[in-house]
Amino acid sequence: MTRKTEGMTHFLNVDLDLHSKFDLQPLVAAMGRKVLVLYVGRYKRTYQAHLELARSGLSESADSTVRRFCALIKALPGAAFAVWNAAKVRDFNIGVEAGTHPNSYEIALAPETVSAVSEVNARIVLTVVASGFGENEPAA
Repeated sequence: MTRKTEGMTHFLNVDLDLHSKFDLQPLVAAMGRKVLVLYVGRYKRTYQAHLELARSGLSESADSTVRRFCALIKALPGAAFAVWNAAKVRDFNIGVEAGTHPNSYEIALAPETVSAVSEVNARIVLTVVASGFGENEPAA
């Protein structure tokens, strides 16, 4: 299948990755329909949640997506925010699909975005995946 972006390095999305000793379901429930749940549950001895923003437009940038996530987290009710604070990993994972063009690719986050991430005590992670990663995976 030929895509318009074939061979081009491009921004994919921002996932929110959480790991905790405690069940993350109350936090995910408090976020409601504003997030798409990729996974929530227990993996070995750790609870995990992997989320994306619902209605995240393809034209959105990593910067605006991270800021929207931060605003959602800051608006959480007290009990859900306590679950957030108890998590041992709180990562905004910026996904990029690598291509052969351009020779370099930059994603810039505004100082206000970095500050917002710091205010919710989270990290910014960059994940670069190989071009075509997952294309040959069987459909779920």
